[in-house]
Amino acid sequence: MYQSRQAFFNQTDGSEQLRLSEILGAFSYALDLTEGQPAGHSIRACWIGTQIAMALGLKGAALRDVYYAVLLKDLGCSSNAARVSEMFVGDDRKLKHDFKLIGPRPEDFGAFLGSAVGVGADPEIRDQALGNLAENVGEIMTDIMATRCSRGADIARRLRLSEDVAQAIAHLDEHWDGGGLPLGLSGADIHLGGRIALLAQVADVFYSARGKDAALDEIRNRAGSWLDPQLCALFEKLSETSGFWEELALDDLPEQLWALEPAEEYINVDEDYLDDICFAFGYVIDAKSPDTAGHSARVGMIADQIGEKLGMGAESRRVLRRAAILHDVGKLGVSSAILEKPGKLDSQEWETMRAHAALTTNILGQIGVMSGMAMIAGSHHERLDGKGYPLGLDERSIAMESRIITVADIYDALTADRPYRAAMSSEKAMDILQEEVGSAVDEQCFKALQTVIEQGLLE
Repeated sequence: MYQSRQAFFNQTDGSEQLRLSEILGAFSYALDLTEGQPAGHSIRACWIGTQIAMALGLKGAALRDVYYAVLLKDLGCSSNAARVSEMFVGDDRKLKHDFKLIGPRPEDFGAFLGSAVGVGADPEIRDQALGNLAENVGEIMTDIMATRCSRGADIARRLRLSEDVAQAIAHLDEHWDGGGLPLGLSGADIHLGGRIALLAQVADVFYSARGKDAALDEIRNRAGSWLDPQLCALFEKLSETSGFWEELALDDLPEQLWALEPAEEYINVDEDYLDDICFAFGYVIDAKSPDTAGHSARVGMIADQIGEKLGMGAESRRVLRRAAILHDVGKLGVSSAILEKPGKLDSQEWETMRAHAALTTNILGQIGVMSGMAMIAGSHHERLDGKGYPLGLDERSIAMESRIITVADIYDALTADRPYRAAMSSEKAMDILQEEVGSAVDEQCFKALQTVIEQGLLE
């Protein structure tokens, strides 16, 4: 019979209220990783955007919607990562970071292509990529931006946020003069939240990379073309107030940001809502790779079934399921050039890939209500024989919850289609797992999965 670990079940007893802003603010650090931005980019952009919204006189639900739209503007960023890496032949995280620092003119984009595409790649591959971009750049960029914006809006809805938040995220890459993507909207047809989010993004990207003067210069340079000129003027006025830039650099900026959320619009999170948040971020994780759609949710479901067979109660399984769904959140910090590489990884690439497990632990460890399961989720590549990663734990220190997630993860990976092979049958997958019993796979978990399969609970 399964014996629960108190440290794992770090749940609320109803006496503590979980605020949505704090949970999603902590998750936003994972979005920063995916975009190749310095940690806290989404937090800083949200603080800037909220200052602008308050200066506009927005209050209540309208202010809350801008707050969440800017904080979560990059919800869809993982969905175009593989496409960016493929089309531009490189590290999507670096490409995205550098792309945001180019100027607003067409020639700036041309210079970016010449310097960023295919860095380190075979010259023939680089030339092919440049030729394809030169011929099809409009279609490619529209597709990349449409994927990001539509997926981001969809995930916002899954997070139970308002349609205004979803529309603001959908309009993030539209420009005031109509030159943006993917819809070519202009002026006031662009959702106000989207206009504020783009301005806040530009401001923080240049502030973080080059300082406040560079940020102000870029806002001025893009006023009336990329950016709403009235918002730009308001931002410039705000930036002249005492302490604006100093506050943006404070270590406790996240706590100050939570305090800016309209008090009458606090969104408290119960256990069902927390489940929905985990499922939504499972979509963010799986979107990083075209071949992992549904993987996180399936691992969560399989782990839940195994846990039941091992005697875990409903509430314990609920937390286990969350950890299983989020086990690969660290992959948001790994380049798609590595995740999608068709051949064998070299030693440096393999070390980067292995780092995703530790990143999972670090990301979940920042989320108070999930900190108790951070180590559980991040240990899914540990082995009973001590030859796993990231810590080389062995059977003496690997929690049963991690062992469950390991079995569920391997089984789902083997029985799903991959570019290099078709999905294996359940029988073949179980044969492979059985060979690993006692070394990588826990025998109790394996037998529980056998029972689940025999009872048809995965069909």
